[in-house]
Amino acid sequence: MPNSSSISEFLLLALADTRPLQLLHFWLLLGIYLAALLGNGLISTAVACDHCLHTPMDFFLLNLALLDLGCISTTLPKAMANALWDTRDISYAGC
Repeated sequence: MPNSSSISEFLLLALADTRPLQLLHFWLLLGIYLAALLGNGLISTAVACDHCLHTPMDFFLLNLALLDLGCISTTLPKAMANALWDTRDISYAGC
C-alpha cells in the first residue's frame, strides 16, 4: 500500500512568542512595507512621467523598482498577517 499522506500547510517559525513583540514586529514590517511602496512608487512615477529619464539605465531602474514592488508585496503582507493574528501556518499553495 503506497503512502497517501499529503501536506496541506507548513508551520513557520514565529519571530516572537509574546504578544507585545508580535505587535512591534507588525508595526516595523508595516513601516518597511510602506517605505518600499512609497520609494518604488516614486521611482516608477518619475521614470514614467519625465521624458529626460528614458535612458537605458532608467529603464532598468524602473524594471528593478517594479520587481521589488512585486516581491515585497508577496512576502511582507503574509508576515504582517501572521504577526497580527498570531498564526504560524502558510498553505502549501501559498508557499
